[in-house]
Amino acid sequence: MINKLRKEITEYFIGKEEVVKNVLICLLAGGHVLLEDVPGVGKTTLAKTIAGSVDCSFGRIQFTPDTLPGDVVGVSVYNPKTKEFEYREGAVMRQFILADEINRTSPKTQASLLEAMAEGSVTVDGIRHDLPQPFMVIATQNPIEFLGTYPLPEAQMDRFMMKLSIGYPDAREEKRLARMYAEGRMDEPVRNVITAEELIGLREETRRVHISDAVLGYIQEIVELTRKEERFVLGASTRATLFMVSASRACAKLEDRDYVKPDDIQQVAVNLLHHRLVLTSEAMLSHDNVDQILNDLIRRVPVPRE
Repeated sequence: MINKLRKEITEYFIGKEEVVKNVLICLLAGGHVLLEDVPGVGKTTLAKTIAGSVDCSFGRIQFTPDTLPGDVVGVSVYNPKTKEFEYREGAVMRQFILADEINRTSPKTQASLLEAMAEGSVTVDGIRHDLPQPFMVIATQNPIEFLGTYPLPEAQMDRFMMKLSIGYPDAREEKRLARMYAEGRMDEPVRNVITAEELIGLREETRRVHISDAVLGYIQEIVELTRKEERFVLGASTRATLFMVSASRACAKLEDRDYVKPDDIQQVAVNLLHHRLVLTSEAMLSHDNVDQILNDLIRRVPVPRE
């Protein structure tokens, strides 16, 4: 099922196998993804392709400055016939959510997604409403536009399992994309290759992947070093530790293994941690790079041999 899913996605989203792999890791681990890149490189296409390849409901929220929290989570509407308030679903009541240009809406509306992403539910007028499962948020934002944008606060960034950048395709793949577009093949609908129940089953299998105490200690040492690093104002949270456990299990599952290796931790660590870390002003003035610092920290941690 995983191979069918990967094949279907890469037929429509060409030349970015590593990005697809990381999104699939988040999908199997039950996490959410933030795609941050320049306009026009396929962020929305990737999100729609992944949602289309799984037989699940899909909702798209095009965030703008006037988007309200009620548009996202829903509202209570008074019914004069029954003389009761009835819940009207918001856009978030779908299994796959594309939160397009999430940094264009106000902080209050951004915050309306926090409960949904962390707990799989929303609360409207004191009443909790569970979201359909499986549930996943794929958000996009452009890093170069500042006018009319509201940067995501650290609390919301921490809800995303990974922040990924797609980048430009190479010349050969871009020519292939142009040929597909010229022939009209990019308009063909994505096929559902697995069902929602099968995805839930894959997530259950992923949670049963074995992870040893030695590998858990390896994760904790990496996280602890981010908290001690003087160039970071803010180190990785405990949620990051738990996410790394889930992501490394999903990475092993993609490789058809039932146990986690230190290699799995190294594959997911940077994409999972870099958006949770805040550089000091001195580090920013020195043009230090978060990813480079992270790679140096990971190399300093002894790899368990057990």
